[in-house]
Amino acid sequence: MTTKIDVRVQRLAHGADLPLPAYGSVEAAGCDLLAAIEETKILAPGDSAIIPTGLKIALPPGYEAQVRPRSGLAAKFGVTVLNTPGTVDSDYRGEVGVILINHGQSDFAIERGMRIAQMVIAPVVTLIWNETQDLDETQRGDGGFGSTGIR
Repeated sequence: MTTKIDVRVQRLAHGADLPLPAYGSVEAAGCDLLAAIEETKILAPGDSAIIPTGLKIALPPGYEAQVRPRSGLAAKFGVTVLNTPGTVDSDYRGEVGVILINHGQSDFAIERGMRIAQMVIAPVVTLIWNETQDLDETQRGDGGFGSTGIR
């Protein structure tokens, strides 16, 4: 069973005619974010750009929105979200933007209304740091990058 929360959304003038973010299937975790651009934007290989969505959101306290890549754009074109996942905090009231980067070999055209990323809403846990001189021992210990092997 999924949890439903009420999120207020404001459409900006440059995104007023675009649909609100929608889920691609009944059990999808992320809803699609659309490009609210006036003209086609070409991302050359290696280029990045902030693409506006034309939306401002008001998340309830205790939640964040994570802006994530769309798997199809990444797999087919090498286009992904640069700061994956991008975080939209509950107290942010500016326009949601998507930082796209083209890791592919060819120019990539971003067109108005194109589904460019997905947004997942997640609960936030706030830490209370408890400084100590010792940590519990574990089997792994301080073994880091690659210490558990690949098989």
